[in-house]
Amino acid sequence: MPGYQASRTAVLVCQGRAAAHERLAPGRFADPTAMPLLTADERAVVEQVRDGQTPAGWGDRMAYEMVLRCAELMVPRTVAIDDAVRERRNAQVVILGAGLDGRAWRMPELAGADVYEVDQPASQQDKRDRAAALDGKPPTFVPVDFARDRLGDALAAAGHRAAEPTTWVWEGVVPYLTGDQVGVTVRQIASASFAGSRLVVNYQPKSGAIRSGRLLSRAMSLVAGRTSPLAGEPWRSLWAPREMARLLERHGFTVVRDNHLRELATGLLDPEPDGISSRSGRVAVADI
Repeated sequence: MPGYQASRTAVLVCQGRAAAHERLAPGRFADPTAMPLLTADERAVVEQVRDGQTPAGWGDRMAYEMVLRCAELMVPRTVAIDDAVRERRNAQVVILGAGLDGRAWRMPELAGADVYEVDQPASQQDKRDRAAALDGKPPTFVPVDFARDRLGDALAAAGHRAAEPTTWVWEGVVPYLTGDQVGVTVRQIASASFAGSRLVVNYQPKSGAIRSGRLLSRAMSLVAGRTSPLAGEPWRSLWAPREMARLLERHGFTVVRDNHLRELATGLLDPEPDGISSRSGRVAVADI
């Protein structure tokens, strides 16, 4: 057995995208890369969600509900980020903490761009194995151990050109970093960003309801005899919009917009979700 694997959160996010593919917000959301990036075991619950087959057992029902709620979350988040990338069509795109992201393969707007995926070496090796069957131009994989490596140096060694504009995608990563780590990463992004660059960052706002929801999910998983995908990957920092704006502006970025996922879901999902998933996250777009 290989000694590496994708994070459980990355798998859940991919399952959510696979469950939503051409089913939620048809015409606005599609991710044909999501299902092929999953293993057979990981696809099983996705198929149940897509078919609307609610499991009878408590444990299976928990897995089903998590993927269903994640699908609702992924639609507005993905659409907002994709739109921001399309608006600023730079010749370089860097996806930070890429996980099982399929943008390099699925977005035609990136076909002529140099796409770099940055992630931990072990997670990235698992991603490369999973992505072997995908058609299209793969990204340039940049393994980075953030405890030892400098982001700018690793990207430069892979061919990234700091003297040209870059679009940065930072999705689903910020809450798993400490405040200091977020600040260091923003500084490194800014130092490798030429005029005309854009940073699209997804982060979690400060909210007692969201914290309670994660704790409830873990407790219910324990009752169901399952390991929660959230276990072992705790949130380490939450940000008020004004705090995120100050951080970005301190490093030369100007925030163009910053929207809550609930706002972004308006007009996309019908009916609009009213649970914790709809309150989980914001997407900020900032230019330099």
